[in-house]
Amino acid sequence: MNLPAPGRALVVGAHPDDAELYAGGTIARWIAEGAYVAFLVLTDGRLGSHDPAVDPSEVAAVRNAEARHAAAFLGVSEISFGGFADGGLRQSLDAATELVAATIREVRPDVVVGHDPWRLYELHPDHRAAGYATCDGLVAAREHHAIPSLRQRGLSPHRPRELWLMGTTQPDRFVDVEATMEKKLAALALHESQFSHLDAWADGVTSWNAEIGAERGYRTAEAFHRIAPAQG
Repeated sequence: MNLPAPGRALVVGAHPDDAELYAGGTIARWIAEGAYVAFLVLTDGRLGSHDPAVDPSEVAAVRNAEARHAAAFLGVSEISFGGFADGGLRQSLDAATELVAATIREVRPDVVVGHDPWRLYELHPDHRAAGYATCDGLVAAREHHAIPSLRQRGLSPHRPRELWLMGTTQPDRFVDVEATMEKKLAALALHESQFSHLDAWADGVTSWNAEIGAERGYRTAEAFHRIAPAQG
C-alpha cells in the first residue's frame, strides 16, 4: 500500500541526476499529490564525461543547468547545489554534513530522501559519502548544539519525521510509479549529457523499475529503506 505524500520533502543526491534516477517517479507522485519538494545536489558532476578533451568545469556547468531544468520539469520547488568536487565528496564529508543539516533546518521537511550508505557492494564513493552526510546531517539538524555555526546563522533545529534511503538493497517501502514513470523518464532525458549517447537507456530504467515493482505486485515501482529518526 502506498503511503500518503509528505507535506514537505528534501531529496539529497550525490550527483545532478541521482534524485531523478533513484526516486524520480516517487518525487513526481508526491508533487502531484501536493507535496513541497526541494533538491540538494552535493557534487558538481564534473566527472560526467569520458571525453578527455572536455574541460571538467564546462561539464559541471552543463550538468548544473540540466539539473535545474529537470527539477523545474518535475515541479520541484527549490534546488540548491553544494558544489563539492565530483569523485571527492568523502574529502569534504564534514562540510557536506553541515550543508545537509543547514538545508534541513531551512526547508524543514517531513521526509528526507538520500542515498543508502550501507548499500551492499556500492562502489561509488560519492554515493556512500552522500548517504553518510545525509544521515549525519539529519541527526545534527535536530540537535541544538550539534553544529554551533547553524545557531549563529539563526537556523533553529528541525526533526524530520522519516528518512528514506534510495538505491537500497534492503527495501521496506515500495512506491507505485506506473502513473509517473513517463515523467521520470522525461526528467532523466533532460540530463542530456548523461543519457543522449546511451542506447535504449529508457528501456533499461523501465525494466529496472519493473523488476522492483514485481516484488510487490506493481507494474513499476521505486524502493526505499525507511528509518523513523524521530523515534530514536
